[in-house]
Amino acid sequence: MSAVKPLKVALLQTELVWQDAPANRNQLAVQLQQVKADLIVLPEMFSSGFSMQSGAIAEPQGETLAWLKQQATLCGAALCGSVATRIDSGCVNRCYFVTPDGSVSYYDKKHLFRMAGEHQAYQAGVERVVVAYRDWRILLQVCYDLRFPVFSRNRNDYDIALYVANWPAARRHAWSTLLQARAIENQAFVLGCNRVGRDGNGVDYSGDSMVVDYTGQAVAELAPKQAAVLCATLDYAQLAQYRQNFPAYLDADRFQLD
Repeated sequence: MSAVKPLKVALLQTELVWQDAPANRNQLAVQLQQVKADLIVLPEMFSSGFSMQSGAIAEPQGETLAWLKQQATLCGAALCGSVATRIDSGCVNRCYFVTPDGSVSYYDKKHLFRMAGEHQAYQAGVERVVVAYRDWRILLQVCYDLRFPVFSRNRNDYDIALYVANWPAARRHAWSTLLQARAIENQAFVLGCNRVGRDGNGVDYSGDSMVVDYTGQAVAELAPKQAAVLCATLDYAQLAQYRQNFPAYLDADRFQLD
């Protein structure tokens, strides 16, 4: 693992068109043309905004997934973001991770934001998902998951925790604080990609996308309310050295999730 190469990441902090998947795919495709990275992260529900009208916006694993595969190939990068997705048993908030060779992994959001009625519009996921990409191990998480540290506890099985979000501006302090806390307690890089603008329900988003290192320091962040691309390079050798010098994970409490 000492030969793991640095990973160039890019987080797209963007506005979203309310419940209009073709418009969102089109505008994101233009933005992606300017991005050079190994991993590109899009916000939560990037094709629709955070809508609880799942019956109207959730799509089968079709057009947006095909678009992700196409863009991953064009960019020569992995793409990650969540989509309201229809499956046989209902609808889920599904976070896709698509690589340039066309392989697809996904995680269905476990913690559904009941204050917006997400638990009534979507089904909760069950499985915790870690994907392997370029020898990095990446934990996939979605927005409200950030508030639940037990679920995201590092079991010495990931190097990056990745959060895609539609996190409202009214709670921006919690967003930045929790991203840093997850990095510190798990001794891992944390990526937090949030949207900006206002959605169809009148909710404002300030973005505040961040790349946080394993000590909890923000190594890259964007000004609030700014539509922009946040870029950073993650160094695995530095992460490994830090874990070796300060192996707090060896003293972690042992537990099992029900």
